[in-house]
Amino acid sequence: MQPPLPIGTVVQNRYRLLKILGQGGFGRTYLAEDIGRFKERCALKEFIPVQTGAYTPEKSKELFQREAATLYQIQHPQIPQFRATIEQDGRLFLVQDYVEGKTYSTLLTDRKSQGKRLSEAEVLQLLQQMLPVLDHIHAKGIVHRDISPDNIILRASDRLPVLIDFGVVKELVTRFQFPQKIPTLTTVGKMGYAPPEQIQTGRAYPSSDLYALAVTCAVLLTGIDPQDLYDEASLTWTWYRWIPPVNPGLTAVLNRMLSYKPSDRYSDAREVAIALKSAYNNPGASKIPPTHIQALPDPQSSQIQTLAVNRAAAIRSATVAPTAESQYASNQPNSVIPLATERSSWDNPLLVTFVGMFLAILAGVGSWAIVSTILNNQPQVKTLLTPIPAPTVFDSPTDSTPTPTSIETPTPTLEPEPVTINERLNLLPGDSLSTPGNLKANETLNYIINGTKGQQLSASLEEEGVLIAILGPNEEPIDDRSTRVTRWEGVLPEDGNYIIQLRTVRGVEDGPYRLNLRLTNPEPTPTPTETPTPTPTPTETPTPTPTLGENPFAGEEFKVAPPATNEYDEEPLDLPPGDATAQISGRTSQRRIKRYLVYAQAGQVLSARIQTGAGAARLDIRYPNGQLVENASALGEWEGKVDSSGEYKIDVTANEATNFTIEVNVRQ
Repeated sequence: MQPPLPIGTVVQNRYRLLKILGQGGFGRTYLAEDIGRFKERCALKEFIPVQTGAYTPEKSKELFQREAATLYQIQHPQIPQFRATIEQDGRLFLVQDYVEGKTYSTLLTDRKSQGKRLSEAEVLQLLQQMLPVLDHIHAKGIVHRDISPDNIILRASDRLPVLIDFGVVKELVTRFQFPQKIPTLTTVGKMGYAPPEQIQTGRAYPSSDLYALAVTCAVLLTGIDPQDLYDEASLTWTWYRWIPPVNPGLTAVLNRMLSYKPSDRYSDAREVAIALKSAYNNPGASKIPPTHIQALPDPQSSQIQTLAVNRAAAIRSATVAPTAESQYASNQPNSVIPLATERSSWDNPLLVTFVGMFLAILAGVGSWAIVSTILNNQPQVKTLLTPIPAPTVFDSPTDSTPTPTSIETPTPTLEPEPVTINERLNLLPGDSLSTPGNLKANETLNYIINGTKGQQLSASLEEEGVLIAILGPNEEPIDDRSTRVTRWEGVLPEDGNYIIQLRTVRGVEDGPYRLNLRLTNPEPTPTPTETPTPTPTPTETPTPTPTLGENPFAGEEFKVAPPATNEYDEEPLDLPPGDATAQISGRTSQRRIKRYLVYAQAGQVLSARIQTGAGAARLDIRYPNGQLVENASALGEWEGKVDSSGEYKIDVTANEATNFTIEVNVRQ
């Protein structure tokens, strides 16, 4: 194996190595800064194939480029963007975004050091946030093959899980290092996390990734290695025996994802998401048994005691009720009570009447005082008085009481407060910038740039679900077409700080996005040359006279008009990602030049060719900053590899008004 490159080495005059992040069978991973993108940090993965007779360096490079092109198709905010493949001194590198954060393996180690592990809510959130990622890559026919806590990073910027280290390239390394093996047998996938079919046959399916994700969840819930959670005798997982009970729906979903046979698992990530939603939206799953209703007094007992107390006191009154009933029964007439043999002062009816009235008044005052005290301390009693006129009313609170505990109680906690995030971007004239991210419904993201009057700003979004607004230095929209749009292009009206404001579409709770910005100086920059141009006019008339002789106007057709008099009719071409070709027809002239704006990413090949009108029309290819590409003027056909991402300009020029048709192609 080749030794690592020294720290500080600049690869291909662009990527300066800062440190080594890791090293393994795949090769090495460096942390680097992209000198061509404002020293933005990125990860350089060095691919080190073993030179064998089966795979020559040329063959290794060819296969590596092909597999990297497969990974380049992935465009998801929770997967590091694969930017390019580069080669230097026989070394192959894969360039991708750098993710700042901790792996879930590190997070689990930190928790275990405190005697804890990840909670059910945290694991459920991880599962729910990873399913759309797997659905995205599986839809493109790509299987990760190596999901584990080591290969999922909790990104520090937005607290979202990011999937790293795709096993498809590791499989490629295995094929290079062990060419004598049967092609279908590889060791890609971590033991304990990879499903049986992947370990035994080397084949992997979308359900194989679901299996590995379920093992990851089980390990995070228990804090125990997967080998200790699997029963070899019964070929089943026993993770749920190591922890307190979790939601039965979550247990059922994870167990099905962990099925031994791929056919017994969920077929795709969407099916898992539906099962999870059903498990946690089932009202019976978390309903609390209404045991407090059983403690209410019997309908035959006195209701007055129940009305005067709250729910806890009602339970106590239920135990006192039998005594009251026995006292009530002892006062009833009974034929067996013997007649008194002697009279006392209580036999006087006047005395009995007086004492009875006194006791009644005393009881009334005492009852009033007790009720007033309870009412002052328990204001909610008023609401309890209404449902009790009849015993049957208790059935209504039985059903309604648990409902708020399981469904409506969390609602206030889920209401997020509005959040405004301000971030300044260093966007210089002539540069293009692409910024990915993820925006929540309660968030407003303000990107702040410095602009000068007359500069042209172009802003566009690649993903749906998020809209932009362009605000001027007065924090008001620049014009009537600069609010809640996906694309805006125009001239800045004054100097100052401009705000590119991002918000989600109404009804969208979570919106991934990629914002593309381009800032250019005004096109009329050559205006100062307009004044010197008329000055040579006296010399311009005599010049053609001696050289052209009989026809002094013959050379006029080939003169290039001064740039200041040119007008550009700009039209953006929205080509889909990947290999795409467009045929466009239009009209151009010497004074009004037709210009097409084509977005291309670094490493892609851009080509343009005139199909009709080739006799009079010509092509000029310009960089995103407006400068002419070297040797790309007045051509009928052009093709080149793009070094930096941005909107390239294709100008169709002619000395007279001409109709034309051109073909534009962008490919890997």
